[in-house]
Amino acid sequence: MWFLPAALPLLPLLLLLGQAPPSRSQSLGTMKLRLVGPGSRPEEGRLEVLHQGQWGTVCDDDFALQEATVACRQLGFEGALTWAHSAKYGSGEGPIWLDNVHCVGTESSLDQCSSNGWGVSDCTHSEDVGVVCHPQRQRGYVSERVSNALGPQDRRLEEVRLKPILASTKRQSPVTEGAVEVKYEGHWRQVCDQGWSRNNSRVVCGMLGFPSEAPVDSHYYRKVWDSKMKDPNSRLKSLTKKNSFWIHRVNCLGTEPHMANCQVQVAPAQGKLRPACPGGMHAVVSCVAGPHFRPPKAKPGRKESRAEEMKVRLRSGAQVGEGRVEVLVNRQWGTVCDHGWNLISASVVCRQLGFGSAREALFGAQLGQALGPIHLSEVRCRGYERTLGDCPSLEGSQNGCQHDNDAAVRCNVPNMGFRDQVRLAGGRSPEEGVVEVQVEVNGVQRWGAVCSDHWGLSEAMVACRQLGLGFASHAIKDTWYWQGTPGATEVVMSGVRCSGTELALQQCQRHGPVHCSHGTGRFSAGVSCTDSAPDLVMNAQLVQETAYLEDRPLSLLYCAHEENCLSQSADRMDWPYGHRRLLRFSSQIHNLGRADFRPKMGRHSWIWHQCHRHYHSIEVFTHYDLLTLNGSKVAEGHKASFCLEDTNCPTGMQRRYACANFGEQGVTVGCWDTYRHDIDCQWVDITDVGPGDYIFQVVVNPKFEVAESDFSNNMMRCRCKYDGQRVWLHNCHTGNLSVPRGVCLILAALHCNGRSGVACQMPLAWAEKTIPETHCVPDGFCRMSDWTKWQRA
Repeated sequence: MWFLPAALPLLPLLLLLGQAPPSRSQSLGTMKLRLVGPGSRPEEGRLEVLHQGQWGTVCDDDFALQEATVACRQLGFEGALTWAHSAKYGSGEGPIWLDNVHCVGTESSLDQCSSNGWGVSDCTHSEDVGVVCHPQRQRGYVSERVSNALGPQDRRLEEVRLKPILASTKRQSPVTEGAVEVKYEGHWRQVCDQGWSRNNSRVVCGMLGFPSEAPVDSHYYRKVWDSKMKDPNSRLKSLTKKNSFWIHRVNCLGTEPHMANCQVQVAPAQGKLRPACPGGMHAVVSCVAGPHFRPPKAKPGRKESRAEEMKVRLRSGAQVGEGRVEVLVNRQWGTVCDHGWNLISASVVCRQLGFGSAREALFGAQLGQALGPIHLSEVRCRGYERTLGDCPSLEGSQNGCQHDNDAAVRCNVPNMGFRDQVRLAGGRSPEEGVVEVQVEVNGVQRWGAVCSDHWGLSEAMVACRQLGLGFASHAIKDTWYWQGTPGATEVVMSGVRCSGTELALQQCQRHGPVHCSHGTGRFSAGVSCTDSAPDLVMNAQLVQETAYLEDRPLSLLYCAHEENCLSQSADRMDWPYGHRRLLRFSSQIHNLGRADFRPKMGRHSWIWHQCHRHYHSIEVFTHYDLLTLNGSKVAEGHKASFCLEDTNCPTGMQRRYACANFGEQGVTVGCWDTYRHDIDCQWVDITDVGPGDYIFQVVVNPKFEVAESDFSNNMMRCRCKYDGQRVWLHNCHTGNLSVPRGVCLILAALHCNGRSGVACQMPLAWAEKTIPETHCVPDGFCRMSDWTKWQRA
């Protein structure tokens, strides 16, 4: 048996932390519970209780539905469906902590129920009770974390690392191969290789942010080990004789998100009477880095399908490797319901995307809601699946899921060392300041400032992500009021251009020799970071349903003409005689992020328009364009944000922003702003357009004036058919659609607008052109280097 007897605390430490598949533990009362046993369903299993630092079981004597209900509620579920007697989920080990438990059913914790007392029982483990909870979780239960299963603070496996042994692996970043070291009770120990398996390696690699493991040359490492053991002056030789140097044995199934969920034996059964690793050596692991973390010239470990990679994605995450889970079904992106969502399924998503195992599975739209379909629910992965599509699941519409049930994930990612190469200085808080980077100058690593030429939100987003501070709320070009670090004020990086997907500023395009037109000092680049951001998304279905044509007399268009809402040919008409043909529609813009959307400028900077007699808080809030099928623009419009407000909010949520009486403008999280079809400038002037097939396009926040968590869904497109008298919009969709193999979608509006000095005109034909897939990045965009090359062509 691998457990620590409660009555013998001075015996050598024996540790059994969890049992694969991963257990769930949650403390809503004064004790911790978990469900363990065979199968991967998170809502059922053998009931175990943590007491005096040790997990034990509950006897099935007198156990009934009301006791199961209390336990399930304590675990974060809505209630219990049934219970199971006679060790249906396997016999446990260690003490039987509770027997003859009696609950009323209203208790918040199992220890509030009556029982024989802690450890007082006449049962055996053949009577261990199990429970089956309702899969729906309580509203207050927001995530399943790896740390839930790690046990008490003073007796836990905290983290792992690889200690590189070979000279070639020491130069790698990230480190992918080396001896396994485990931090246990605050001290690093090495793991004995006796009984070590590829399943163990897979768990270690997942914890370190790698999707898979690779075989190691054990014979070579044994030679290195033996040579050190023969050296009489070797410090390692003396350390290995101490049992405190070792973790005796680890046994994983390979599906666990953390080694703490494996069977771990710290010391041999006889303690100091037996050596912990007789005749063995330290376990060595080799991991395979995901595509995002490989050196530029590294070859993939296996042939990876572009189509497979694009069938799942993460959205609205503040850090690399986190976000709302979205899957591609029938060429349409949709979300995953959190019913049945757990760490095992979340880990499949993480590994599919090239990250490690999941460190947190989030429920209840913790990382924002989406629009559109909910594709999957009750996902039941076993842990070995290559893709989420290989896991059994139900259709999202089958059990009443809503978008407030959208599932999300936080994945383990490799330590690339990028966070040590950037810092902020001079700000009023740790989240803002002058950006200082460490780069190599004449063969020497130096800290310095970044030139603010071309500095925008895309670059600021990369800087904040590299710092681990989430999103950029502002990209600041004039930082005279912030004092940089003495000795680091010289500009060492200029001409920075990021696509927004880079992991570090050092990965962005930049000048070779530094050239900054403003010099150093007040024009160094700065940022203000935030852990949450808004996310505006257009309701594509409403646009499609409300579109129509109107021939509007010029006599009613004076104000619209003054605000440049008509085509240029209107200037040559004989006002007020004649009319303009307008493609009108309603737009509904939802804020699906985790922060309110507010204008960049304060009320003191809003612009008054006398004709319409209102203020514009954002001069260009949306672009409306009609394009030919090859991308040439034939008509355009724009909409100023003259009244950015909460038109409607979900039931139970208060509207916070209203434009009346010069009120505050914005869109609250979860609310939406509606621009009706019958207000001025809510149109595209198509007077000069002939009959034909077109593309109707709307881009929200086109100049990146306000930071958002996800800019890829700011564009909406429809196919448009116009016969000269009537118009039809169909196939309206938001964001990028599925990307066929070898094709990049280049969202020109998102890459070009807001970049001063960049003339950016790229026909749609480029976006639909077949491009070598080596130029693609996972989000479906093209690399910035290729984008710049095409732009100049």
